[in-house]
Amino acid sequence: MNPMVLPMVLAGAGAASAMGLVVSQARRRSLDRWLPSYLEETARRRPPRAGEPVHLLLAIADHFEPGRDGVAPAVARARVDRWVQDYPRLFGALCDSDGRPPRHTFFYPIDEYQPEHLDALVPLCRAGYGEVEVHLHHDGDRPEQLRAQLLHFKDILAARHGLLPRHRDTGERAYGFVHGNWALDNARPDGRCCGVNNELDILRQTGCYADFTLPSAPSPTQTRKINSIYYATDDPHRPKSHDSGIDVGAGPAPPEALLLIQGPLLLDWSDRKWGILPHVENGCLQESQPPRIDRLDLWLTARVQVRTRPDWFFVKLYTHGAEDYNMRVLLDEPMVQFHQALARRAGEDPAFHYHYVTAREMVNLVRAAEAGWTGSVASARDYQLVWDH
Repeated sequence: MNPMVLPMVLAGAGAASAMGLVVSQARRRSLDRWLPSYLEETARRRPPRAGEPVHLLLAIADHFEPGRDGVAPAVARARVDRWVQDYPRLFGALCDSDGRPPRHTFFYPIDEYQPEHLDALVPLCRAGYGEVEVHLHHDGDRPEQLRAQLLHFKDILAARHGLLPRHRDTGERAYGFVHGNWALDNARPDGRCCGVNNELDILRQTGCYADFTLPSAPSPTQTRKINSIYYATDDPHRPKSHDSGIDVGAGPAPPEALLLIQGPLLLDWSDRKWGILPHVENGCLQESQPPRIDRLDLWLTARVQVRTRPDWFFVKLYTHGAEDYNMRVLLDEPMVQFHQALARRAGEDPAFHYHYVTAREMVNLVRAAEAGWTGSVASARDYQLVWDH
């Protein structure tokens, strides 16, 4: 063999190996499920320009599981108590552009229900720091069993604990939802962690005002539709009906459809694995993904919006806030510094405004924008769904 050929062969083998590694990693992180959509929305995706009005609508959907990992009841209660004690102490003196403190939405799991946890959270919520909504892990479920479970827990939250919002016009109780293990509408390829193909319909029929599960990347439950606020219509004959849908504001709301509010999902080329693969920005807040103000520009770039209010930027983040290691950033200096950085940005940029909202308030703002609302954020927080403090 020509001595000059061998290095070329080896180099080619190395390139092929590297490409194989890239493809393998992309599939492992489920990029193949949403990358085509990401490329299609390239023209729409951009950060706000200098002087462009920005109203950041920031919600944190907490998959709040005090009993996670099968801990003892005393440990689970201590996790709840830390939130109740530390949240007002850390954030009570901070406020958004409307003068409101940071607000947190606790999506509490039906399957881990302990009355004392919710009794402890109620005073925190009534003091204006957040609200409680519904979370559920289930597996191999049946439609009627799921329906009964959701209705029963909705009644418990409302009657036993004085929680959950109601529709202003009808007085009917409603709830926001996050699915455990990301498996909304039986979305896992192996069919685990749900089992119900008509889950979207059941949620809607039992009073769910919106789902906040997504994004779920790198899970294989991730949908093709990304960075969207949209309506999904259930097909009971197939799973994952929310893989596609109609954007809110793109036309009349489809009949019998569920509203879904997604958080940001982008590629972060400023942070690359092995210097090759971009980090996936999925709006997660945890110890390994702490709240940092530099992430804000990516969240805004995702442009999760309703087209009738281009100045409103809906940023729904998520966390597992009852995990001890995540509390190191959520209930400590990293989160305090993030809120302080938002205040500095608003002070330096007159076009930038930020508003802490709960899941319910975010949906009210979506509905207001859909209806052509031209008023302020503050005056639309209770547009349709109200919570009796």
